[in-house]
Amino acid sequence: MTRGLGFALLALTVLADQLSKSWVVAYFGAGLPAAAPGPPVPQRVVTPFFNLVLTWNRGMSFGLFNRDSAWNAVLFSVLAVVIVTALLIWLWRTESTLVASGIGFVAGGAIGNVIDRLRLGAVTDFLDFHWFDWHFATFNLADSGITVGVALLLLDALLNRREKSY
Repeated sequence: MTRGLGFALLALTVLADQLSKSWVVAYFGAGLPAAAPGPPVPQRVVTPFFNLVLTWNRGMSFGLFNRDSAWNAVLFSVLAVVIVTALLIWLWRTESTLVASGIGFVAGGAIGNVIDRLRLGAVTDFLDFHWFDWHFATFNLADSGITVGVALLLLDALLNRREKSY
């Protein structure tokens, strides 16, 4: 039961991520990411604190190492495959629903971003939350899945620590 939940959340995260990215690229009528900086980032104001934008991240979280190096896509994809493999082994062995859910979200998010890296050479980011002129890092549903998954794994660790305290 727990494995099934983890794999279902993994598949749902990948599907939602890829569909949302395809939608936003079509919405802005964009093609593949340009190798060099191009025209201004397409943007649609949705609310006073949220915009839809279209950016291509060739780096990792928060735009770190966001360079035009072809090696970035390969390096970050290989790293993600190693991490996902370890997570799937953990998923196979766990009996905790909370851990299975967390792993499903993290692995699904990682796979969603790897699909972009291998297919496009960059990750499609489009969710832009801001407070006046301060903008949080632009992200996507895969990133959200990873964040939710890590939060669930941390919650499980905290709950288990209380149960095992002396």
